[in-house]
Amino acid sequence: MPTTDPMRTAWLKARYAVEYVLARLVLLLIDLLPLRAAVWLAARFGAAGYRLMWRRRQIARDNILFSGIATDRREAGRIARRSFQNFMIMIVEALKSDRLLNDGDWRRRVKVVIPPEVEALLAEPGRGVIVAGGHFGNWEIAAQLISTIKPVAGVTRPMSNPLAERLVQSRKPRFRFRMIPKNAADPARFLQVLRSGEILALMIDQHGGKPGTPVPFFGHPASTHTGIALLQLVTGAPLCFGYCLRTGLMQYEMRAVGPLRCARSGDRRRDVLAILEVLNSELEKAIRQAPEQYMWGHRRWRGAELEHVG
Repeated sequence: MPTTDPMRTAWLKARYAVEYVLARLVLLLIDLLPLRAAVWLAARFGAAGYRLMWRRRQIARDNILFSGIATDRREAGRIARRSFQNFMIMIVEALKSDRLLNDGDWRRRVKVVIPPEVEALLAEPGRGVIVAGGHFGNWEIAAQLISTIKPVAGVTRPMSNPLAERLVQSRKPRFRFRMIPKNAADPARFLQVLRSGEILALMIDQHGGKPGTPVPFFGHPASTHTGIALLQLVTGAPLCFGYCLRTGLMQYEMRAVGPLRCARSGDRRRDVLAILEVLNSELEKAIRQAPEQYMWGHRRWRGAELEHVG
């Protein structure tokens, strides 16, 4: 965080250095531990985070109840706790993937369920494809695996600590998967990705704020970013939805649906809404398969969208 206060600058540098050292130690521990032990430890950290991060815990439970996935707070709490654990396990899996998901043998760990038409699009040289996804399953692994077929560009929010950010990013890219910092993600950059015949992977479940448009999500309107729908309308690029469901210890089922087609009405606002409704519906279907693998702790509904949860 830029600042002109010398004392604050010195404090931030010291904090960043400590965080960097801790991150290096955690990475070393994960590298040294066998997969099963690392996943067990990640689950314990996730459970601890659920207990300590009371605000996020409350948001997660309220979201689960609001969605109708659970109807009582005890069940919502169980799903939320496992959601926290899933997030930590996802990080460990992504860090371990350089050893366990090699070019030649990753398919023995992954069941691929992709329609023939989508497979053809992914395999077609020079064909840009938009792939929508959500914070479900292991989205890091999903991007890595699909990049073995066609280069993938995704968007990430950089960490506030530049030292830790460089360390984490040095471990993230796999195969032909690259990340675009969120502050550098603009329509021109996205168009370049599609014109290069690559896959543009975008998350659809972040709150869209005032610029977003209300779209039903589990039966309730949620402000949704319109960029992905506008991009599809302008470029005509094929649009698919995909996710990577965890089925066991470093075992996955990678699924995709599409290409998704919505009839054009000539009314751009109506067409955008139609595309976003289809995408939200596909994300709902995925989440219902394994609610504990969704990241419920982010504020998908806010303000007037979120009615009182008892």
